[in-house]
Amino acid sequence: MEVYEIIVVAFLVTFIASIFLGYPIAWTLGGLSLIFTAGGILLHDYFGVDTFLLTRWGNFAIIVDRIFATMANWVLVALPMFVYMGLMLDRSGVAEKMMTNFVRVFRGMRGGLAITVVLMGILLAASTGIVGASVVLLATLSIPIMMRQNYSKELASGVVAAAGTLGILVPPSIMLVIMADQLSISVGDLFMGAVVPGVALGFLYLVYVIIVGLVRPDMAPAPPEAEPLTGREIWGAILATVPTAALIIAVLGTIFTGFATPSEASGVGAFGATLLAFFNKRLNLKVIRQVGIETALTTAFIFGIFLGATAFALVMRSLGGDEFIAHLLKGLPFGSTGILIFILFITFISGFFLDWLEIVLIILPLVAPVVKDLGFNLVWFVVVFAVCLQTSFLTPPVGFSLFYLKGVVPKDITTTHIYRGIIPFVILQLIMVAIVFIWPELVLWLPQKVYGSVG
Repeated sequence: MEVYEIIVVAFLVTFIASIFLGYPIAWTLGGLSLIFTAGGILLHDYFGVDTFLLTRWGNFAIIVDRIFATMANWVLVALPMFVYMGLMLDRSGVAEKMMTNFVRVFRGMRGGLAITVVLMGILLAASTGIVGASVVLLATLSIPIMMRQNYSKELASGVVAAAGTLGILVPPSIMLVIMADQLSISVGDLFMGAVVPGVALGFLYLVYVIIVGLVRPDMAPAPPEAEPLTGREIWGAILATVPTAALIIAVLGTIFTGFATPSEASGVGAFGATLLAFFNKRLNLKVIRQVGIETALTTAFIFGIFLGATAFALVMRSLGGDEFIAHLLKGLPFGSTGILIFILFITFISGFFLDWLEIVLIILPLVAPVVKDLGFNLVWFVVVFAVCLQTSFLTPPVGFSLFYLKGVVPKDITTTHIYRGIIPFVILQLIMVAIVFIWPELVLWLPQKVYGSVG
């Protein structure tokens, strides 16, 4: 191996080791960038080894320009607005009304409560995009009811964790906004491309829950004396979805029709969520303060990692790391399709140990140019990558949905119950990856119909 290749490998290995040791990701990215910059300068100045393009500290100051460029990106203005929208909607009381009415409609079915959770997950995903808020809300509203109705603990915890993660894929998704920024592709294309796979994954969950209710009624029993369903209850459930549907149309509709940019639509969504909280008499100074603080903290966390990842990417490229990764991938004896499958496999495995944000900011920019050189459509690849990456929320030991869920479920639901419960849903997610991989039209059809071309 060349000297620069050894340093690239050392850089990546040190980063992974630091993550396992529990160091904060933002500090790890920025700190290692400084350390390896210093090491490269020492090798150049004292040993004459030309291994590093940033051979002077002054050159490292390029990072300041990169940071200003990141902060000046109007696409990222949508992030705090979408975060605010999700948090405010969580407190608006809309979800509680939908859950109450949906439970009445599906109460007489086997698995009816689990069906309600999945439908709620799809609606929340298309209106909030905040996984943590969705999982906690669904767990708080549904798991006590399912436990009283003698649902399997595995099924109850698994369906809540899985339905809550739909928000990271179904637009408006924060993850898709960041992916679009990293690869300089259209947010609208990604949102359009992710609609069908995201909703289809939700329907896969529905099919699974219905089959479980038919085959294993002991896992999802119907109440012994359910009252007959009335037209009034059906109408009530429809009316309960109107506010959420209106918010979805206001946000996604304005983006898809070209009436507003994603940044402008995020402001519409934030304002709409505030109005819903006001009309439901949930809006007060305490709620505004809490939502404001949580939005600031979440945004600061994301942008802190952004800054560290910017330094990391600069040093990695200066080391020739992107060329090294490209050469390594293209040298695999698998062919173009095999290389793409290998990238998705690495992404899936990485999801066991890394958060989605680190994978999007570090791995995606390294592999996307290779995928593009191999002739694949970049919008399609990013959506497939996103579906694959969604599994990271459910796979231990770093599956954040599992942590959110464990924090709010009753004590008699153990970590073992949760781990067993998510296994079928991880398999369903992988099936969805395979479906989208085999049929790219599921991603590309809608953007082509609306915009005429993709990517």
